[in-house]
Amino acid sequence: MRYINGHKVNPANDTLEVAAVDEPGLGGASHHYVVAHETNESVRTEIKFQNGAISIEGNGVNGLTHEVLLAIVADRLRSFQTGKFSCKANACALTHIEEAMHWLQSRTMERMRRGVEGTHAV
Repeated sequence: MRYINGHKVNPANDTLEVAAVDEPGLGGASHHYVVAHETNESVRTEIKFQNGAISIEGNGVNGLTHEVLLAIVADRLRSFQTGKFSCKANACALTHIEEAMHWLQSRTMERMRRGVEGTHAV
């Protein structure tokens, strides 16, 4: 198990433990994360990322992608920006999340053009 602490900056985040609970896979990244509150057991979320190729001979879709989580965070920030919590910091964060999504989607499109999307081919 590997603990992640980059989110700890205020009392709400300080009480949330984030852990990668599996060994890194073929690409070097973990696939299974757990977020849990230090003392409130009802605050617990598991995040499972795609593990393995999604091609016909692969595992099929068995988890989330980076794009899914980024889309959720972008939606929340867009919602905040329409209300009383609109601010420059949220706008900047949203811009960078959208940029991250652009680059991930660009990579996917390039892999699709080469016919290797959904495989472990580089």
